[in-house]
Amino acid sequence: MATRYGLRMSPVFVGHNDGFVSVVDYIAPHWDHTPVLLNGLALSMERTKNQPSLIRAAVASFGFVYIHPMADGNGRISRFLVNDVLRRDGAVPAPFILPISATITHGPRERVGYDHALERLSKPLMRCFSDRYEFGAEVDCEDGIRTNFHFDAYDEALPTWRYPDLTGQVEYLGDVVRNTIEREMTNEAHYLRNLEQAREAVKNHLEGPNSDIDQIIRSLRGNQYRVSGILRKSFPQFEDAALAEAIVDELRAIFTAAEEGGRQQGAADDGSLEV
Repeated sequence: MATRYGLRMSPVFVGHNDGFVSVVDYIAPHWDHTPVLLNGLALSMERTKNQPSLIRAAVASFGFVYIHPMADGNGRISRFLVNDVLRRDGAVPAPFILPISATITHGPRERVGYDHALERLSKPLMRCFSDRYEFGAEVDCEDGIRTNFHFDAYDEALPTWRYPDLTGQVEYLGDVVRNTIEREMTNEAHYLRNLEQAREAVKNHLEGPNSDIDQIIRSLRGNQYRVSGILRKSFPQFEDAALAEAIVDELRAIFTAAEEGGRQQGAADDGSLEV
């Protein structure tokens, strides 16, 4: 849930601290420019209908996140736009969506890959304008933000935001979509299949709603397939040692086989999201 809503009326930058020094990695356009830039992005999407959907999705997503028009939630909206474009173009049939956020945040390498894609534009921008910003007197902005960040080259930098070269970002998104389909969605399908098998295994011995069965599965998996006192208290049936052993053995067999299969798949997967 966003803490602020609507278009921003204040400066936005992305940065990090190097010791006690604040380093700016990216500066978003002036808030007075964001409506025009958003209109330009919308016009671009309108004019490129019937062009390759993946390219359009990348332009919509990265174009939006570079404009950074919202007070909050820009990253989430940019990832939503990928699926929105692919669905509207018919590249992904309803009711499906691609869990691209899961791919982007899958691990450290994937997160670095996303950062590198963003840096395709941000690094050249900051090489040109790294001496044009400062942290000075605090000012109150129209949206209630109080900031001490000042940048005096918004107009000079405007062509970067109006006419970005997003070739690298398109290539990156293609890699993300491929890995989403080949890895994330496959893993999710396997997980759901294994969960259903585990539910059936437990229900061979106990009757109950899925919420109770899932609680049993989570407890046993999280406790190294040992029956905890809490589980016995919640489900007294586990006082029956033979029944408990049968359920534990079946669940262990299901998930051990799944984990072995996942390791083999991981060893075979040499896909990379680094750009």
